[in-house]
Amino acid sequence: MGRDVPALVFTREDRRRYRIKMHECLEALAQMLREARFESERPQVGLEIELNLVDDGAEPAMRNTDVLEAISDPAWSTELGRFNLEINVPPRRLTAGGPDAWESEIRAALNHADERARSVGARLLMVGILPTLRQEDISEESLSENPRYRLLNDQIFAARGEDLRIEIDGADRLRTYADTITPEAACTSTQFHLQVSPEEFAGYWNAAQAIAGVQVALAANSPFLFGKELWHETRIPLFEQATDTRPEEIKVQGVRPRVWFGERWITSVFDLFEENLRYFPALLPLCDEQDPVETLDRGDTPELSELTLHNGTIYRWNRPVYAVANDLPHIRVENRVLPAGPTVADTLANGAFYYGLTRALVEEDRPVWSRMSFAAAEDNLHAAARHGIDALLYWPGMGEVPVPELVLRRLLPLAHRGLEHSGMDAAWREPLLGVIEQRCVTARNGAVWQKEMFHHVAGTAHAGRHEALRRMTQVYIDYMHLNAPVHTWPVD
Repeated sequence: MGRDVPALVFTREDRRRYRIKMHECLEALAQMLREARFESERPQVGLEIELNLVDDGAEPAMRNTDVLEAISDPAWSTELGRFNLEINVPPRRLTAGGPDAWESEIRAALNHADERARSVGARLLMVGILPTLRQEDISEESLSENPRYRLLNDQIFAARGEDLRIEIDGADRLRTYADTITPEAACTSTQFHLQVSPEEFAGYWNAAQAIAGVQVALAANSPFLFGKELWHETRIPLFEQATDTRPEEIKVQGVRPRVWFGERWITSVFDLFEENLRYFPALLPLCDEQDPVETLDRGDTPELSELTLHNGTIYRWNRPVYAVANDLPHIRVENRVLPAGPTVADTLANGAFYYGLTRALVEEDRPVWSRMSFAAAEDNLHAAARHGIDALLYWPGMGEVPVPELVLRRLLPLAHRGLEHSGMDAAWREPLLGVIEQRCVTARNGAVWQKEMFHHVAGTAHAGRHEALRRMTQVYIDYMHLNAPVHTWPVD
């Protein structure tokens, strides 16, 4: 969740002080890594889900302030758009509470929030991009009221110096410009957190990068934007373009984008934080009073506020997270590639596949990242976003292979092994990973269902494009509440 900031105008002195503080934070982080000061005895997993708000007609509802007030729960917060919310599910041990505990907890929280949202004329929807969102819904007026969003918007456009160009080709073609970052609000995601020891971080981050394309192919759920049928996971190119601070002249010079896959396998979590300082100027140069080195020297744990704020404005698909809980620092991998939805059952199946597969890959004698180029992993991500479960992805020892074949033959057994090594018995593993298996057998995920249902409604009801998307979204909401995995959803 984002950090609240005041509305400010930044001076050159602010930026100079912030640069100094970031280097002090980096020095403190290096010292903490050398001295093994991190909590790693009780690793936990976490989950954040971004959601859309719609009215009874499945159109965007710009009501997040009213809905948050109605929910009245600190686990919920605003997101960039007034039609967005986010829930931060409390962290837990992966195998805590038995096979149904996490699902019951999440469904109870979402059902309660949806009930409260209905009291103010809105409903919750888990989907990568809201199908009924129109371009006129995305404007400065649709930014959430929290000042940090307007400040971030102002800083991105000050760095860029011109309007954003959004250009995506799929079944249809989208060409448009935006004078705010609100197109980013169309992107709603599921974020899996995995706490690891600093010594293990590089392996888990590399593994997460290696499987990012597979994850997206299996779980694609964002085929429509502004009424156009585009990529199976349109969220990926939209997010990359909607937060780009680089004008064209800077792009051709090789300056890195802020939405970034990266450019190499790493050997330490320090590599990523150091890259953040080396490649990216600060967008929000807000300084904390705490001296991180002095705090360390007296035996306390520094917050590293400047380093973490800067990290939050660099949108890696797998992001490093430094945090302090109960006065103990820890490190997490934040997996950000997946869209929201379609159901809690699908979400937890995606999580089981991710957590199990990364562990199995880390434990291999010859890691996959030693046999696969980093560029191939990035190419996989974009091929998966474009083609979804129909994509051909590269995997060492198999070459280019259809996603279902890759998952069924190679990756699903590894995910089972990783979960087993994490202490999850077969009675829990089988239903979760069975969802992934059946997606591969049927070649159906959220994007496939949305596309098929849209064309079915448009053809049988002779509905116009927006009306077909609206009716499809209403059916989607009904199935979402049934919590049956999306590969079982009928099209009729």
